[in-house]
Amino acid sequence: MSALVKVANSSEIPEGKGKVVRVDGRGIAIFRVGDEFFAMDNLCLHRGGPLGEGELDGHKVICPWHGWTYDIKSGAFAIIPALKVRTYDTKLEEGAILIDMEHPRTPGLQP
Repeated sequence: MSALVKVANSSEIPEGKGKVVRVDGRGIAIFRVGDEFFAMDNLCLHRGGPLGEGELDGHKVICPWHGWTYDIKSGAFAIIPALKVRTYDTKLEEGAILIDMEHPRTPGLQP
């Protein structure tokens, strides 16, 4: 059984943007690309930069501190794909964005 947690309403996140939310003390970056939503830890592996404040380029987010780039689907770092930020499955239900905190899609690393 998954632990789906409501983190935001879809109307709160404009197309091509991100939003940072807190779930159980953890910062989570939520991104919108078209009608899809993606969730990942809000910590760049380099120096802990706030990924949710980064610029989106398609399905890539660029950390605002030092330019490290990650795939928001897989959490993979662009230069060394084996390095990953933890990602979470999302579900849209009646305008609410839900994420599965109990079962991360990718385990990721901590900076």
